[in-house]
Amino acid sequence: MTDVTFRDFAAAIMGNDAPAAEAVLATLLGLDTSTATAATAHFRGRMADPAFMPRAMGLRTAVTTGSDADIGALLADCFGLVDAPATAALATLRTRYPRP
Repeated sequence: MTDVTFRDFAAAIMGNDAPAAEAVLATLLGLDTSTATAATAHFRGRMADPAFMPRAMGLRTAVTTGSDADIGALLADCFGLVDAPATAALATLRTRYPRP
């Protein structure tokens, strides 16, 4: 897959294209297929909460200026990632988006 962004993930979600969203999320967060599928389903389920999308959009800011704890909390809230998958996703994000 070419270089993807969270915007690509959002577009796939809004287009109701779960397979594309899962593929983008797998690339962005370094997840295996089953974890990306579960994380995408978690995200879609959270979208019913009107307060969710502003928090989800905060992930970009957290990645560029937040702490690892901030990012970890958003990975759990937005994608249901905890423990080893969250640790791996955080490491992938830090590699993809190094701090300035």
